[in-house]
Amino acid sequence: MPREYQKYSPEFREEVARLVVGTSRTIADVAREYQIDETTVANWVRACREKRRETGEPVPPERARLRGPDRVSRTLSGGRLAIAGTCLATAATAGALLYAGGWASSRAATRSPAPVLRVRSSPASVLRAPESVSARRTDPLGPAATYLAGRLGTVSVAVDDLAAHQTWTVGDIARAQDTASIVKVEILETLLARHPAGLTQAQAGLAEQMIEDSDNDAATALWNAIGHGAGIRAFGKLAGLAGTTPSVCLQCWGLTTTTPLDQLALLRELVSAPSVLSAAARRFAVGLMRDVTPSQRWGVSGGVPPRATVALKDGWLPLQAADADWQINSIGWVSGLGRDYLIAVLSTGNPSEFYGIETIDELSAIIWQRLTARFTTDSAGTR
Repeated sequence: MPREYQKYSPEFREEVARLVVGTSRTIADVAREYQIDETTVANWVRACREKRRETGEPVPPERARLRGPDRVSRTLSGGRLAIAGTCLATAATAGALLYAGGWASSRAATRSPAPVLRVRSSPASVLRAPESVSARRTDPLGPAATYLAGRLGTVSVAVDDLAAHQTWTVGDIARAQDTASIVKVEILETLLARHPAGLTQAQAGLAEQMIEDSDNDAATALWNAIGHGAGIRAFGKLAGLAGTTPSVCLQCWGLTTTTPLDQLALLRELVSAPSVLSAAARRFAVGLMRDVTPSQRWGVSGGVPPRATVALKDGWLPLQAADADWQINSIGWVSGLGRDYLIAVLSTGNPSEFYGIETIDELSAIIWQRLTARFTTDSAGTR
């Protein structure tokens, strides 16, 4: 059954976005006026800004802090995401769990069951062996570091250029941060590793909802199926993770902590051979990440042209009850138009959800531009 999305005309989206881009109004204010989810409005604003840059139209400078309340209003329908009271030590922790990855759309309940471990079309390089490339690229993260120096919060970045066999980092990459919903990728990989013969129809359906819609109920069900944090820890050893600590709370999977380099290691399990996972399992997982619902395709897709392929997963949660400290993360694989790289961005201390999203969007655009198809003889960086 085809999915059902709320339809808005391009003209309407542009009109709403310009109320934010061209004035001093906030996303929260405009979203309330038009009764549209704030994340949706934020995506329209981002697209409007990118369009202006492409056409040379002036883009008003962004505000360091969004004015007024910047809470993302989501409704809890049908008793979704039951929370064990023992997990909620503080109101801030409760808010973190409730928002860990955002509520899934109600359309998830009406989708038809997913087939058993279906193999989706994806670029041939998803099954590639390491390539031999003698030339090296110049470090693409110099301008990124300059950009981040002017942003609020703490951001750590790791980029793996698969073609050039080079890895670059920015920030305190040894510092572990909360995963929020990017942990759903590790939950999926753990599940696939535990079922090498393939998933059941029910498991495949839950995996689809968990990755494509960031459905928290589906994530909790699969978190339970893999044995909670113990399952994650066991798979982490197989994947060579050194800085990831599973959440000790039975239901608080979003409070697992990780590092950008560990996230690159998990992504490599999906796109490079050899891997802990079978070829079919990898195609399945990458296919889900390529089909993430449009309203959640921000972050490492920022500045990437539509002709390129992006397989990603984002995560977002407020670390304080007042929504003044947001954890915003984005991981993914970007391929096409002369680029082929993995990227992981973790950020904390963001004054609002949209501020963190905008930071990663801009950062991604810088990295995409710097990772041009042209090779250089610079030998900096190793993999």
